[in-house]
Amino acid sequence: MEYGPAIFAATVFLLFGAALLAWTGARVMQGAPVAEGVRPVLAVPLLLLGGGVSLALGVWCSARL
Repeated sequence: MEYGPAIFAATVFLLFGAALLAWTGARVMQGAPVAEGVRPVLAVPLLLLGGGVSLALGVWCSARL
């Protein structure tokens, strides 16, 4: 099995998940809208779920090495 694609996928998932969670947290702390045209009550949990799933996939890809 080639490790290059797995390392790349894990890195992308981990960076995207961490950036999404950091960005969402920063927007919530500032009181700014998280997604334009979407209620914060709906947008924040969905973005947190997406970031968490992305981090979980990154950890899973890393564990498969």
